[in-house]
Amino acid sequence: MSRDRDRSERPKRPRINKPGSGEAGSRNSEPRLFTKGEAKEFDRNSNNKRSGKSFDARDKYEKGDLKYNKKPYKRPETQEDRTRSFVQKRRLQKIEKDIHKDTIRLNKYVANAGICSRREADELIRQGLVQVNGEVVTEMGYQVQKTDRVVFDGQGITPEKPVYVLLNKPKGYISTTKDEKARKTVMDLVANASPYRIFPVGRLDRSTTGVILLTNDGHLTKKLTHPSFQMKKIYHVTLDRKLGQDDMKAIAEGIRLDEGIAEVHSISYIEGKPKNEIGVEIHIGWNRVIRRIFQKLGYEVEALDRVMFAGLTKKNIKRGHWRILTDLEVNTLKML
Repeated sequence: MSRDRDRSERPKRPRINKPGSGEAGSRNSEPRLFTKGEAKEFDRNSNNKRSGKSFDARDKYEKGDLKYNKKPYKRPETQEDRTRSFVQKRRLQKIEKDIHKDTIRLNKYVANAGICSRREADELIRQGLVQVNGEVVTEMGYQVQKTDRVVFDGQGITPEKPVYVLLNKPKGYISTTKDEKARKTVMDLVANASPYRIFPVGRLDRSTTGVILLTNDGHLTKKLTHPSFQMKKIYHVTLDRKLGQDDMKAIAEGIRLDEGIAEVHSISYIEGKPKNEIGVEIHIGWNRVIRRIFQKLGYEVEALDRVMFAGLTKKNIKRGHWRILTDLEVNTLKML
């Protein structure tokens, strides 16, 4: 009796008849429309059974950004904004600001010369190791004019930050800063490489191609070009005819030129190439020495390409293109 009473007290669910069926389930009765309450009950029971959410709730969730008035991220409009970061812009502004300044603090002058940090430069100045226009300066914060001559440890220095550019020189360019005959120079190829003035380290003649270093670091330039350091250089030589074994042996033993005996560290045929293509490693820096060695034996050099200089190669640098040396490469050069 208690179960029957509970069942009788429970509210009855509204009975929803399918379209096409009458109240008594007869086939001939007319279909009726859902009431508003019946439609809501039908939506709740039939739709979104897995998620348990109505369509409206899901729609609000998916459009949450609109609900909380969040603006979508916009990419920079111009190509310049996409490629230049804020840090890069600040660096360029700082370099340009330094260039246009009339004076510079002495410790920054010494640090920019690549000798040491600013803090270490202060200590060197206190010790009296820095001279300005021939006089020792120990004053902290001393301002140096651009026209002043600053000497550290007996050698003149410049306030420019050292820049190191590696160029794969093409044929038809000369290795000077300017030419009286208005010929093309390597400076035309590296015009946008640095805001400072840089200079080629050593020279390659007009018809010689390959790797060449340009920098404003006077100490490193002197080190790499001085005969006593004997920097390693490797050339790919293409001759007008095959090189004989006897001539190769004679070159390895040394060919006498005007300056003396031209010593070749090693010479060999290039693997997989014809016998007129030779690899030569040399440490002396005489003018046109490779061409003169072969000309002495009756050969004509048709093409000459320097593939290595002081451990630097032209790998991944297209002909006529350049790149900035990495910190590791610079440190390696300074330790040679």
